[in-house]
Parts: sequence; structure tokens; C-alpha cells
Amino acid sequence: MPKDMSDAHTTTAYRRIVVKAGTSVLTGGKSGVNLDGAVMADLVSQIAQLVNDHHAQMLLVTSGAIAAGRHTLAETASIPDVPDIPTRQVLAALGQSRLMTAYSELFAAHGLAVSQVLLTLNDLAERQSYLNIRNTLLSLLDLGVVPVVNENDVVAADEIGEIFGDNDRLSSLIAALIDADLLVILSDVDGLYTADPGSDPTATRLETVDFVDDDVFAMAGEHRNAWARGGMPTKLHAAQLVTASGIGMAICRGRDPDALLRVTRGEPIGTFFRPAQSRMEARKRWMLSRVGDSGWGQVLVDDGAVSALRGKTVSLLPAGVRSVVGEFSRGDIIYISDRSEQHVACGIANYSAADVRRIQGMRSDRIVDTLGYHYGQEVVHRNNLVLL
Repeated sequence: MPKDMSDAHTTTAYRRIVVKAGTSVLTGGKSGVNLDGAVMADLVSQIAQLVNDHHAQMLLVTSGAIAAGRHTLAETASIPDVPDIPTRQVLAALGQSRLMTAYSELFAAHGLAVSQVLLTLNDLAERQSYLNIRNTLLSLLDLGVVPVVNENDVVAADEIGEIFGDNDRLSSLIAALIDADLLVILSDVDGLYTADPGSDPTATRLETVDFVDDDVFAMAGEHRNAWARGGMPTKLHAAQLVTASGIGMAICRGRDPDALLRVTRGEPIGTFFRPAQSRMEARKRWMLSRVGDSGWGQVLVDDGAVSALRGKTVSLLPAGVRSVVGEFSRGDIIYISDRSEQHVACGIANYSAADVRRIQGMRSDRIVDTLGYHYGQEVVHRNNLVLL
């Protein structure tokens, strides 16, 4: 972070903080091996200091269950070098209780209680479930409890390493869910570089990123760790979501001394992703967190529709739609993109992909004659639309 931001980004400026600790951090840089007790104790000590001394509300999104299970099983069974999904599920089932026991004991030493929260993508997909989880987490935070959140690998067979990505995306969804002030992703790298520092000696670390676009994604290096499922691309997707929701995010090396405390004080370590200027209302944050979950459907619109959407608070009408990509149902959250498939907005579709293909380019007064029914004049109503 630049020096002129340090005053604004002090510990007391952040009332509610989400911290994500990845497998590579919790194992002391030796992913796939046992959890590193000293690293975990140091992380807990920093979180406890923020709670006890600065009255921050802290939520920890943690990986490490699979690593803990691997250590438990290693003495009696052979484990493949590249774990498949069934193996990950077995290891997660073995390791989750061991992981939580360690956290419970470490936090108790600082006078803090913890709660275990296991989630899958489906838990956050339905609006009512989303709200129930939000209410529970906020109540725990108000009680001074530190929620410890992890992906429920045991039942999320289709999601392990594909959706949450070593909890990077999960941490961004949770940050938006509870309206956090800051998301800190503790990693095995010290931030985002202009190129992969492993292959380009001229690469330099970026202290701040104003906007996560294609140029920023092009800087992400290749992910090489079979046991830690994240990598820089998933962290950048997380940054996209939280910054659009008006939440700042930092990536820094979790094993650096007092990394978490230094980030919350505004010291220029890691990379800080600046939030959007205004916070998005809760319902729109939910839509943003859901987009793409039902199949990455999108509608491509003409230049006039793009200008209207960006310049005014307007709905997307059939007349502005030029084509449909993918499949989606009525009520799904879809992307609205320009002709080159650059995302302009997302929103709740009034019609299915098949219906939109039939009415694209038409005036709204022809919908009933074409389809035989009518769900409204809009493909996406302005109240159900979020500009990106």
C-alpha cells in the first residue's frame, strides 16, 4: 500500500476482517506434510491480538484438513503423490477434527472461543440458506467468537479443487456475505508480481492494484502444487469479487513476521487490491457471488445496450441482445457481455436461454406473440442487475 494510505488503513479502521490461510502456509511451506504447530500458533496469536487489543471481529477461513488427514494416515497406508477426489475426501474426513482441535486449543490460550463452520457452494447458492449463514456468522462475531470456516470437502465431491480453489473463492464469498472491511489472503508468495518471478528475474511486486482486469490476470504465474489447490489465478478471482463489493483485499506471505498485523496497520507488504468506491447493497453482493454457478451463461449485447447499461440505471431489453452463449434457466444469474464477451454486468434472467434466443433483437411488445407467455418486458430487470 502506498504511504499516503497508511493512515486510513490502520488496525482500528478495519472492524471486521476475514483471514484466509492456505495449506502451504499452515504446513510451513511443505504442502502435503503435517501442519506446522508454530505457524498456526503465530497466526492465532495475531488474530487474538486484533480481537483482544483492537476489538476487531475476526473470521478465519482455513485450509489444512487434507494435510492433517494425510499425516494421520501416512503411518498405516500409502497415499498417491497426486491425490484424486476420493482420496481428498477421505483425508479431509480424517483431518478436520484434528485441525479444529488444534485451533480450539490455540485460541483458548488467548481466552477466545471458536466455532466450526463447514460449507459447500450449494450452501451459498440458495438465497434463504445464504441469509441463514450470514445471520449465524454475524451473531457469532457479535458474541466475540472466531468462526473457523472451511470447505466441506467430504461432501463437496464436485467442488474439491474446482470451485473454491483451496478456499480462495470461499474466503471472498464469506467476506462479501458478512460485509467485511478487509480480506487478507495469507499465501506462500509475497504478493502479485508483474510476471512469474520463478521464470522472469525482472519481475517486480505490485504494492497496489486498482482494478483486476485481463492485464492483471496475465501476470499470474502457473500453479504447480498438487496438494495446495489455489494459485494466483484463484486469488485474483477472489480480488475481483470482493473489490467489486467495496471490500479491500491484501495478498501477502503468511510466514513473514507479523504479516497479518502489518497488513492491518497499512504497512506496504504484499499487494493491496483497492475496493470500489461505494459498497454494494447486500442483495447485489449475493448476485455477484452467484454469477456463473449455474453454467456460465451469458447474453451478448450491442454497443447501444452497453452504453445504456453503463450510463443509466436501465433494464436489459430483448432489443439489445444479439446472441446467447451457454445455457441457463429463468431465475439463474447470468453475465451480460459486449460483442467481444467482455463482462459488462450480471443479473437475474427473466427468461431461459432458449427463450432469449427466440426473442433476441425484438421489441418487448412481441414477447407474448413469440413465446405464448410473458414474464416481463426485460431480459434482466434493472433491480436485478449489477454493473461490473
